[in-house]
Amino acid sequence: MTAHPISETVASLMPRAKAELTELVAFQSVADPAVFPRSECEAAAEWVAAALRTEGFQDVALLDTPDGSQSVYGFLPGPADAPTVLLYAHYDVQPPLDEPAWLSPPFELTERDGRWFGRGAADCKGGFIMHLLALRALKADGGVPVSVKVIVEGSEEQGTGGLERYAEAHPGLLAADTIVIGDTGNFRVGLPTVTSTLRGMTMLRVQLDTLEGNLHSGQFGGAAPDALAAMIQLLASLRAEDGSTTVDGLTADTEWDGLQYPEEEFRKDAKVLDGVGLIGTGTVADRIWARPAVTVIGIDCPAVVGATPSVQASARAQISLRVPPGQNADEATKLLTAHLFAHAPWGARVSVEQVGQGQPFRADIASPAYTAMADAMRVAYPGQEMQSSGMGGSIPLCNTLAELYPDAEILLIGLSEPEAQIHAVNESVSPEELERLSVAEALFLRNYAASKAV
Repeated sequence: MTAHPISETVASLMPRAKAELTELVAFQSVADPAVFPRSECEAAAEWVAAALRTEGFQDVALLDTPDGSQSVYGFLPGPADAPTVLLYAHYDVQPPLDEPAWLSPPFELTERDGRWFGRGAADCKGGFIMHLLALRALKADGGVPVSVKVIVEGSEEQGTGGLERYAEAHPGLLAADTIVIGDTGNFRVGLPTVTSTLRGMTMLRVQLDTLEGNLHSGQFGGAAPDALAAMIQLLASLRAEDGSTTVDGLTADTEWDGLQYPEEEFRKDAKVLDGVGLIGTGTVADRIWARPAVTVIGIDCPAVVGATPSVQASARAQISLRVPPGQNADEATKLLTAHLFAHAPWGARVSVEQVGQGQPFRADIASPAYTAMADAMRVAYPGQEMQSSGMGGSIPLCNTLAELYPDAEILLIGLSEPEAQIHAVNESVSPEELERLSVAEALFLRNYAASKAV
C-alpha cells in the first residue's frame, strides 16, 4: 500500500473489520426457511442496521419486501448540493453445501494461508464491511464528501426479487446519481477490475410424471415408463455432445471482445481435474460471459443408500439458465419452457414452475464515474490500471435500478475474485483485497464528489 492518508487509515481499521466480519459471518443467513431458521436472517439484518446507526446513518429501516425477506436501508447526508451515491451489498448467503468438506466451520471466520474463510466472507458480507471501511476512512480524513444511501439485501442469492419489487413500489427510495454494487470481484487478486456485464438468470423446476405410483422393476421394468430415466433424457437434451447449451431457439454463438480468460488459468481457478476437458466451444470468455449456460442445480431421486428396485413414477429437477447481455430473460424462459415440453420422452406429463428470474446487465464504462474509479484504483493498486471484465453471475437488482434511474451511473466492484470460491465449499476473502478495495471506494467517493463540483 502507498502512504496515502486514506490507505493508512484503512490499514489501521482492518483489525476492527475482521472482528465485525467474524460477527456477521456467524449468522447462518440463508434466505430459505426450509434450510435455516428465518431468525438467522432477521438477526443478520438487525446487526447491519445497528452498524449503520453506529456510523451516523439516518432513517435506518428494515424493509419488509414482497418475497418475505428484509432489506436494510440507511441514509447519511453529505454537504449541501453534494451528489448522492447508493452503496449496495447483501447479507444473505448460499447454503454451506457439503459441510464436511469445509476445512473449518462455514459460519466461523477462520484465518488460514493469509485468507479469511467462511460462508459470505466474500459474497457478500465482506462487501458490506468494505463499504463501512471506506466511509470510516473518509470520516477520519475530512468527512464524507457525498450523500450516501446504503441498501443491504436479504434474499439476493434466492433470486426471488423481493428488493426489486420493493424498489419499484417505492421509486424514490434508492434514487442516486451513482450506484456502487459491491457484489462482483477483481479478475484476479491484485488486478483492479470493474465488471461491465452480468448474465441474467432464469430458474425453473420441472416435474415429469409417468405412473400412478412406483412399480417393482423386475415385474414391470422394460415396458413401464420410468420417470427418472425420462428426466435424465430430457436434461441431456439441454446440451450438445461437446457440452454446449442447446435450448431450442436460443442463440449460443456470441463472442466476447474484451479481456480474455486464458484456458489454463480458468482450469486452475475452476479446479478442473487433470484429464477432464472443458465444455462448450469458443474462448473461455465467450462461454462464461457472452453465451447462455444451463446447469442442473438439483434433482429429486432416490438416494443410493436405501434404494429399492423400483421404476420411478415421478421425477423433479431444478434448472438454472444464465442469460447473456443482448438476450431477454423473459424470452429465454419461454424458450426453455417450450424446450422442456417438446423434448420430454414417451409422452411423460410435464409441469414447469418458475422460481426466479433476472435480466442481464451491461454498464456504460465510458461514464464519468468510471473515470473517477479508474483514478482511485490507480492509487489503491500502485502500478496497475483498472480493467473491465464480464461476470457470468447475475444481480437482478442492477436492471431494476437502471430502469428506475436511467441517468444514474452503475459501477460493479467487489471481493469475489476466483480464489474466493464463492458458492462453493471453503469460501474465503483476501484481506488484502478488502483493504485495497476499501481504499479504492473511499477515493472514488472523493474523486466523484470533486468531479461533480467542477
